[in-house]
Amino acid sequence: MRCRVRISLAALFCSLLLAQPERSAWTGVYTEQQARRGEELYAKECASCHGISLNGGESAPPLTGGEFLSSWSGLTAGDLFDRIRVSMPADRPGHLSRQQTSDILAHIFSVNQFPTGSSELDTRSEVLKQIRIEATKP
Repeated sequence: MRCRVRISLAALFCSLLLAQPERSAWTGVYTEQQARRGEELYAKECASCHGISLNGGESAPPLTGGEFLSSWSGLTAGDLFDRIRVSMPADRPGHLSRQQTSDILAHIFSVNQFPTGSSELDTRSEVLKQIRIEATKP
């Protein structure tokens, strides 16, 4: 019985470790080209509510700065991707494709000064859930 408890605790510990996101947005998870595409989409689809500078509006929260980072710090790129994909734009939720959502997310990361990398953000939530959003560089 004692051996089974140890194995179960070890299995639980390993599963918790595996469930933690492996990367951070600070490791360069999008490309400059993707962020530029996202900037164009953002201007067309998001800026009327969130502001051209991502500073928020009367009914929309900011997508940059301290308030944004404190709200999303500890969550994942997948969490933010899913929020955008399912509920935005507010007047046409679910209108954006997965690629468009990923490009807009790259633009948001760019404005928040997360560094660029050599590959684009994925379009699959399960992959993006492996990327932590952290307010400060680790």
